[in-house]
Amino acid sequence: MAHQESVQPATEPNTIPDLAQNIAGLVRRMMLELRPRLIDAALTGRRAENENLRHTDNFLSDYDLWMHQRYKDLLVEHIPAFVYASEEADPEVIGDETDPDLCVLVDPLDTSELAVRGLYGYTHILIYSRSQARPIIAVVGDIFHHVQLYLAARDENGTDRAFMITADSIEHTLDQPSQATLPDALVTNYLMRPEQRFQPLARQQQFLTAPSAAPGNGKAKGCIGVDFGSVGLCHVATSQTNHFARSSARTPPKRYRPSTRLPNQSGQQ
Repeated sequence: MAHQESVQPATEPNTIPDLAQNIAGLVRRMMLELRPRLIDAALTGRRAENENLRHTDNFLSDYDLWMHQRYKDLLVEHIPAFVYASEEADPEVIGDETDPDLCVLVDPLDTSELAVRGLYGYTHILIYSRSQARPIIAVVGDIFHHVQLYLAARDENGTDRAFMITADSIEHTLDQPSQATLPDALVTNYLMRPEQRFQPLARQQQFLTAPSAAPGNGKAKGCIGVDFGSVGLCHVATSQTNHFARSSARTPPKRYRPSTRLPNQSGQQ
């Protein structure tokens, strides 16, 4: 679980680094192109589900695969060479460089089973610098809500900055930690998978008792809600929620190491 941050309107123009601005614009473009397709899927019931051979317990649709390819096609407009790693395919080198510094990691369409019903849908992109051994840009796009983008980036002075951006392009900086305690907190969790997510949390009786504890005035304010993956952490950063409790019975996946030499588009090392 993490402390929340409060939201303040950005007071300085161009506070988001140029590449981060470009990537945020790319994510917006992706969501604009995808949104009507998902609404059509929701209203017609044609959800285009595929067999998921890479992650057998995850929902996979034509829209996930389309987003995977669309990201790869559009990223070259902003990054000439990079390692492209997505949930939907093996990593590959894009561009003329054989060993590029930047790695782009994408979850093209998160909560796909809800997105094709027009309920919730998110898209994630993270840019990692191998020379700096750290992420330099991360953007989470919320496809269906007015709060549209959550963005974090390292600026030219080496300072990490975080922003929330609404659909009308108003930027809000995230820079004030909160002191919320569990009796007053909204705690969220990815509860959709009964055995893997809900049951492990439900067994934590001591934790569940804390939000129900009545403070001095006798009225308990704590509660538990549903949230989804990385965007749940973004909601903590914006003060929309207070804590994100992640519990899972799944075996952690093998992690991709960005320093690994990878085949390029032609299959050469």
